[in-house]
Amino acid sequence: MAKNPIYVEIPIKSEMDKLWRVTQTPDEHEKWDLRFSSITYLPKQDDKPQLFTYKTNIGFGLAIKGWGKSIGTHDADAKDGSKTSSLHFGTKQKLSLIKEGRGYWKYNPQPNGTIQFLTQYQYSTNWGKVGNLIDLFFRPMMGWATALSFDVARRWLETGETPSVQYVRFFSTWLIAILFFIVWTYHGLVPKILFMHPTEVSMTTGALPISESQAIWLNYVVGAGEIIIGLSWLFYPKKEHLLKLQLIVFPLLALSAAIAEPANLIHPFNPLTFNFALVVFSAIGLLVSKDVPTAKNCKRKPD
Repeated sequence: MAKNPIYVEIPIKSEMDKLWRVTQTPDEHEKWDLRFSSITYLPKQDDKPQLFTYKTNIGFGLAIKGWGKSIGTHDADAKDGSKTSSLHFGTKQKLSLIKEGRGYWKYNPQPNGTIQFLTQYQYSTNWGKVGNLIDLFFRPMMGWATALSFDVARRWLETGETPSVQYVRFFSTWLIAILFFIVWTYHGLVPKILFMHPTEVSMTTGALPISESQAIWLNYVVGAGEIIIGLSWLFYPKKEHLLKLQLIVFPLLALSAAIAEPANLIHPFNPLTFNFALVVFSAIGLLVSKDVPTAKNCKRKPD
C-alpha cells in the first residue's frame, strides 16, 4: 500500500534572504530542526548538487549518520519570486528505520507580506514488514517533528526568540504536564481506589461529619475525579488553565488536610510541604508555558 508523503506548510513574516539563510545554512538549520543534531556541508563542485552529511542523536549514545544532496534555486528568476530547494537523503546504517528519501522545500511570497514555507517528502524504510509496521507510528511522529520545527523557525524569525529558548519552554511545559499527570493519577488510583489507605479515610471523616463507610465511597469518587484531572494533563490543550486552577486548589488541599488531621503536619512528606512543592511547580509551569511553539500552527495537507 502506498504511503502518504509528509507535508507541512506555514506562513512566515520574513524577508526571503533571512528565511533562506536559516533554512539553507547548516549552522542555522540545525538550531531549529528537531530531525537533525548536526549538518555538515562538503566542498561543493561546480554544476553539482551540494553534498552534506547529517547526524541525528537518538539517545543512549546512539546516532544515525547519513548523506544528502541538495539543489537550491535561490537565484532563479521565477515570475512569482518563489524559490525551491530539492533534497535527496539516505543512510547505510541498518539501525535507521529510514533508508532513503526525497523531498523539497518551497518558498512562495504572498501578497500579505508573508512567505508560504512548505515541505513535502517521502522515504522508504528498512526492516521489511516490521519496518512498515513501525512506520505506521513513526511517520506521524516525523510529521509532528517537522511541523513543530517549522513553527520554531517561524517564531525565531518573527519574534527573535532563539530556538534553544523555545525548546526549553516547550519541553519544560510537557515535563511539568507529565509530572502532574503522574501525581494526580497516582494519588487517585493507588491510595484511594486500589488500596484505600486508612489515612485517606481518617482525613475524610475528620473533615466531614460522615461515617467510615460513607467516607470510603466518597474516596472512590474523589479518586476517580483525580484520575480524570490527571488525564486532562495529557489531552487538554490549554495547560495554563489547569496551572491557574492548581494555584488555588493545592493550598486549599493543604489547609483541609491540616484541619482534618493536624498530626499529619509533623510526618515526613506531609501535606503542607507536598502541596507547597506542587504550588511552586504550578507557578513555574505558568511562567514557561505561555505561547509555546506547536505543530498545530502548521497546515498538514496540501490543497
